[in-house]
Amino acid sequence: MRRYLLLIPLLTLLGSSAQSDFQTGEAAFARGDFETAYRELRSLAEQGGAGAQYYLGAMYAAGQGVPQDATQAVEWYRKAAEQGHADALSRLAWMFVNGSG
Repeated sequence: MRRYLLLIPLLTLLGSSAQSDFQTGEAAFARGDFETAYRELRSLAEQGGAGAQYYLGAMYAAGQGVPQDATQAVEWYRKAAEQGHADALSRLAWMFVNGSG
């Protein structure tokens, strides 16, 4: 039991680190620093972070910091949408309606 109690602070630190990376990536995206945004968000997206997946979808859709790639945009939006990310679902639907998805 004691060993599990020692894990709680470690898990809390790991969670706050991921949140910090997401906030750093989100802020970089907002200011147009797409290289930093991609670097911060990519690993979080691969680990299943819906918000990070949404931002990668947006970057691929617009060619911001990465080559424009509708296939990659759809893939990242789909992953985020499957987790209930409403904006990703909306963007995904828009891409399909407009024939780019």
